[in-house]
Order: sequence, then structure tokens, then C-alpha cells
Amino acid sequence: MERETSTLFRKEALRHSSGRSEGEILRLSSRFTQHSYWILVIAFVASLVYGFVGRIHEYATGPAIVWMTGRKQVTATNAGTVDEIYVRSGQYVEAGQIIAQFHATVEKAEVDRIQREFDLQLVKTLRDPSDQAARDALTSLRAQKDLTLARLELLTIRAPEAGTIGDVRIRVGQRLAAGDIVVTSSGSRRQCSILAMLPAHYRPQLRPGMKMSFEVTGYRYAYQEMIVTSVGAEIVGPSEVKRHVGQEIADTFVVNGPVVLVEGVLADASFQVGNQSLPYFHGMNGIAEARVRSEPILVTLIPGLRYFFEKLHV
Repeated sequence: MERETSTLFRKEALRHSSGRSEGEILRLSSRFTQHSYWILVIAFVASLVYGFVGRIHEYATGPAIVWMTGRKQVTATNAGTVDEIYVRSGQYVEAGQIIAQFHATVEKAEVDRIQREFDLQLVKTLRDPSDQAARDALTSLRAQKDLTLARLELLTIRAPEAGTIGDVRIRVGQRLAAGDIVVTSSGSRRQCSILAMLPAHYRPQLRPGMKMSFEVTGYRYAYQEMIVTSVGAEIVGPSEVKRHVGQEIADTFVVNGPVVLVEGVLADASFQVGNQSLPYFHGMNGIAEARVRSEPILVTLIPGLRYFFEKLHV
């Protein structure tokens, strides 16, 4: 009987492991590796192209208001108390039409008195044309009447030109000082523009002909595009801006720090919100922005490339 060869492992253990192959090499799919490589290459090339073609824009942004040209403010030339108002908002008036009348009881009584005396002296002159005293009195009374009528006219406010009445800023019994606004009116040559207050440090980059957009407050994404028609030559502060726009709308927006005044003309006096066309009104405020600089994304990520791109005029 042959002697069994001694071994370190039991026969049962050897039989159990006889179906396994220890130490096999890990096999990877060559197709997956190849596809991953080309995906990474394409993604890298696409990123370079996008970084070269894609651009990052810088905008000058600031508050803006709707400004209606052709709009006039009719003011009181003398102090007085409003006696009568002859117009209403939305009414069309002709040039010279009476808008309001101040209290003129004394002046009207004086005109009536002078007219009575004038009539009496006129009768005397007609009865006796040689009465020199009556003729002199007529001359004096005529001069007094003209002077009183002139004073009465100063207490009458008339429309300076034909147009449509906007706001009526007075009420009967109100005491006005010289220069106070009586009504606003707009003529036939009405044009809608945007007056923007952009940060002062952008002034060297702003110029007429640039594009500017305006979004009116309360109507998100209702943008209006326009061309900048004028740019202020000087930097102004908040107080000067308020003086420029007028006290009636100066408190409707906030200006912080120095700004430059930029104006653009709108193609239409209305804006679209969905399917609705809504009109602009003088003094409506919003946000204006003008694109002042644009550069490739690569330049933003790697500033050292700016010189290279400037040479290529990109």
C-alpha cells in the first residue's frame, strides 16, 4: 500500500478549492476606456471654444425716470389767492385760454369806477367838444383804466400754448406765491425719453450711440431697448439731480453718490406686459443699464491673456 504524500492542507479543503483560479488579472473593458478618453477630449475642446467665444458683459446700472418732452409747467407770475379754475385734467386748451383767476375784487371795482367816470367825461366831451378839461380827464382816465386792466391781467393765468392739461395742482381758495405750479400741460410734439443716473466712474466708457435698456418699477422683465442720445459732460451729486428733475418727482427715486446723467429716446410711449400695451407717464421710475465692457470668458479666468486678445481685437 502506497504511502500517502503528506501535505499541508486536508484533502477536503483541496477538493473544495479545486474549482477556483487564484490570482487572475483584473480585466477592464477597452471600449469603455476609449470612449471615456474621447469624451474628456471633446469636453476640454468645447470648454476652450466656449471660453474663447463666450463673453462676460459689464453693465453700468442706476435709477432712471420717464421724461416726457414737450411737457410744460404753467406757473403763477404773481402771488394771489385762487378764485376760479376754468380747466380740468385731460382738457384741451387753446393758446391764451384762461386757466385760472386770482381774487381781483379791488381791481375789478377800480375798473368799474374808472369806466363810469370815463363815460361821464365822454358825455361832456360830446356835448361840448371845446371843453378841454373834459378831454384831459378822458386822457387821464384812459391811462388809469389801461393800468388797472394790466394789473387785472396779471391776476389771470392763461395757457401759453395749445395743448392738453395734465395735472391741476391748485384748488379754489389756495394761496399761491409767484413761481408756484398751477397746471402741467403737454403739446402736440410729445416725446418719451429716459433720464438715467448712472455711476460716475463709468463716465469715460459712456458715449452717445450705445445701447441702453430700461425696466419700469413694478413690471419685471418689461424691458425697453433704446439708443443713448446724450451723456452729461460733468459729474453731479444727488442735490443737483433733484434740482434738475424738479421737486415734484425728486423724491420718487434715490440717488446715492456722484452720477452722470444719460438720456435715451424711446421708440414708443408705451411698453408691453404680456398681451397688454401700457402707456408711460412722466415721472415713472425704474432701472436703466448700459453695457460698457465685454470680454471673453478666458480673459476673466486668465487675466494674462488680455494682451493677446487685445492684439486680436477680440
